[in-house]
Amino acid sequence: MRWSSYYQTASRVFHEYPSWSKAVVVCTVISSGGLVAYGDARPVQSEFGNEIPKKKVVVLGTGWAGTSFLKNLKDPSYEVHVVSPRNYFAFTPLLPSVTCGTVEARSVVEPIRSITRKRGASVQFSEAECYKIDPKNNKVYCRAVQGKKLGSAEEFSIDYDYLVIAMGARSNTFNTPGVQEHAHFLKEVEDALRIRRTVIDLFERASLPSLSAEDKKKLLSFVVVGGGPTGVEFAAELHDFVHEDLSKLYPSIEKYVKITLLEAGDHILNMFDKRITDFAESKFFRDGIDVKLGSMVVNVSENEISAKERATGQVVSLPHGMVVWSTGIGTRPEILDFMKQIGQINRRALVTDEWLRLEGFENIYALGDCATVNQRRVMEDIAAIFSKADKDNNGRLDLKEFREVVGDIIERYPQVEIYLKKNQMKDVANLLQKSEESSLTADIEYFKDALSKVDSQMKNLPATAQVAAQQGAYLADCFNRMELCEKYPEGPIRFRGVGRHRFRPFRYKHLGQFAPLGGEQTAAMLPGDWISIGHSSQWLWYSIYASKQVSWRTRMLVVTDWSRRFIFGRDSSRI
Repeated sequence: MRWSSYYQTASRVFHEYPSWSKAVVVCTVISSGGLVAYGDARPVQSEFGNEIPKKKVVVLGTGWAGTSFLKNLKDPSYEVHVVSPRNYFAFTPLLPSVTCGTVEARSVVEPIRSITRKRGASVQFSEAECYKIDPKNNKVYCRAVQGKKLGSAEEFSIDYDYLVIAMGARSNTFNTPGVQEHAHFLKEVEDALRIRRTVIDLFERASLPSLSAEDKKKLLSFVVVGGGPTGVEFAAELHDFVHEDLSKLYPSIEKYVKITLLEAGDHILNMFDKRITDFAESKFFRDGIDVKLGSMVVNVSENEISAKERATGQVVSLPHGMVVWSTGIGTRPEILDFMKQIGQINRRALVTDEWLRLEGFENIYALGDCATVNQRRVMEDIAAIFSKADKDNNGRLDLKEFREVVGDIIERYPQVEIYLKKNQMKDVANLLQKSEESSLTADIEYFKDALSKVDSQMKNLPATAQVAAQQGAYLADCFNRMELCEKYPEGPIRFRGVGRHRFRPFRYKHLGQFAPLGGEQTAAMLPGDWISIGHSSQWLWYSIYASKQVSWRTRMLVVTDWSRRFIFGRDSSRI
């Protein structure tokens, strides 16, 4: 009877005071060595108790930009719908390692549903491709990928309040004949697996006793087009795969292998410091990788690739067993159609403002490789800046007035800060003063002259995973604080309007860049103009790439793959 009364009392308390009772249960479980977490998911309500409808956010793409946005979006007031033709996120910087079995494909992918499930918010995913965007009616039209091969893919539309376009880009062929039909690309996991199978196929065919030495040379001639980080890393990975692993399994045909790297520019890795470029070229020369600079590919056939040498103007043909094309990015057809629809013609990507909003639209954002930020020029707003700074309206600007707005100028126009650093100007006052001792005032013409060279420092952001990830995190932070910043804007002064911008503009922070060169050597260009080349940089590369994995599962798998390769070598089986 006593236990029955106690149970009834406890039950009444649980229903009347749910938060107290849950706290008691949590404390009880913790004291017994475990932990139970309760989530009291309730609809967002207004101050009058009415349920506030959630804003619908549609995210197109599960690459670096889209996934970074999803991982950092914390506000529960959004209903998110993700649309992508692939149901996973891929750690693309390790794709060259996948091509040679250094890392397995499953180790660099994480299901997007696992990522969104851990976020604990309302997220729906559809494995489909967006083929049309209707900005007038706030709709996207999609086609399921499952039935695409059967010719009867299901189509559907989704409404949105906010649209985040993060569809990435495709490989740029520059309309070179034969590339689409006969070359391999390295943008997706499927591309890396296809290259891996092809390499093994070529070695198996070349080992047949019926083939002549000339045929073996043709089959084992590998040509990499593009001297950027991806092309260089793949060439280095392939060299290591051949000479560390395949040479033991196919000892009689190792001598027929030839790796050629074609680059249209003057140097490979031309976005890196000259010290890294020189080291990479000399290392490839020592390793036997034939680097042909100033060679622009003009045609690719099934067994031959033709390149025009800039120095002589001659067209030279090389036999090949496989061509890997890595020459930059191009615009996806769906993005091209949308750009024509909204009038952004003669552009390589969707143009956004510094807040990643598509130009001309308040509720559409574009980020990652499919977009480019159109940084506003100082000289376009020079009159408005001068007028805003000239508070006493006397037509002249003294140093005190300039200092009051200089923080907003630097935040709104980052090229000002770059110009100051490049010219070793410690104080922004140097822009207005001929010498530190002078204390002149400036009229509009003098002001224009002082800032006339600032815009020359403007540069487009590189199409890298690092940029896309930072853009996704930035946009998610803006969405998380949308309501707060509506009331309390934190951005710079609106030089062409009143008040302040809601948010600070997006600013890319370069955290460094790596270029693995094979033989357990990596070149690193890190912040502060720090250059590191060699084995120590390779271990730094291992640690950073492991830490940047999207989950502990992939982190452990990648480290395990690296350990397996050290102990047993790379897997050369064809599956």
